[in-house]
Amino acid sequence: MNAHLPPDHPPVKQKKIGVLLLNLGTPDATDYWSVRRYLKEFLSDPRVIDTPKFLWWPILNLVILSIRPQKSGANYARIWDKEKNESPLKVITRGQTQNLQERLAADGVIVEFGMRYGNPSTKSAIDKLHAQGCDKILLFPLYPQYSATTTATANDQAFRALQHMRWQPAVRTVPAYFEQEVYVETLAKSIREGVEKLDFVPDLVITSYHGMPLDYLKKGDPYHCQCYKTTRLVREKLGWDKDKIMVTFQSRFGPTQWLEPYTDETLKSLPGKGIKKVAILAPAFSSDCIETLEEIAITGEEEFMHAGGERYAYIPCLNDSPDGMAMIENLVRKELSGWL
Repeated sequence: MNAHLPPDHPPVKQKKIGVLLLNLGTPDATDYWSVRRYLKEFLSDPRVIDTPKFLWWPILNLVILSIRPQKSGANYARIWDKEKNESPLKVITRGQTQNLQERLAADGVIVEFGMRYGNPSTKSAIDKLHAQGCDKILLFPLYPQYSATTTATANDQAFRALQHMRWQPAVRTVPAYFEQEVYVETLAKSIREGVEKLDFVPDLVITSYHGMPLDYLKKGDPYHCQCYKTTRLVREKLGWDKDKIMVTFQSRFGPTQWLEPYTDETLKSLPGKGIKKVAILAPAFSSDCIETLEEIAITGEEEFMHAGGERYAYIPCLNDSPDGMAMIENLVRKELSGWL
């Protein structure tokens, strides 16, 4: 490649293709200041909180960031990977990256991961791919359903990094994949096998999706509809009746109305309706994290059992499981068509 260049010309790297897995993010540790830094970046994102800045800034900096880091830090501590001293989200996303790298190595593809909030940053990941000669990069936001608060802001951050590059790579983005056959089949298999492994038969299976303010739906965000369609497609794939599986929304924040039904209120109400054995999963997440491992697997069980429930089980995300990674590889190869 460098044979015909002038003697004083900088070496030209072999052109390569990069894949960048994009996930939400995580604090670097569970202490107050680490969590505060993370929450400030997260809650300052206008894609997440679209309240006018002059109203939101004093609430965030004078109230929320004075109180919430302690509570969130304690919750992170309940699920923190103490051996690696990292959050499960980071450990799993790194595992997904390494696994996908092994699957694509023979094609000369380089795989990195970046976080929308926290470390490793999206910019640092793009810089690593660029330094290795990647002149084509596929951005893969790890969110099956599209929302401006997830997919869009992940892509925004990547585009911001590209704005400052003198020699930009060509870029593609992976669209929402909630209705892709390979995803529906993989998720359905995960649910079927998860239920079969239990030592009880659930009265109900709950698909709990991360919530968002109802106002975002009214402004045109398609997330709500895509969540319901995900569960419908999976139910049809499993051949289940409509009353066997339901949709709820978790993780609401603040006083405004969010997408309903709420997961926590649903769990508290089910035992009174005679539904005392429940299995639950979180299809909006590709990797287990604080919202799944602490909010659903731990706190959700506490709420359900306290209300009179008898059996409760959390079915993990697809994570870096063989089936989950085969699904991701399938989607990546499809989106790399024409580049490989």
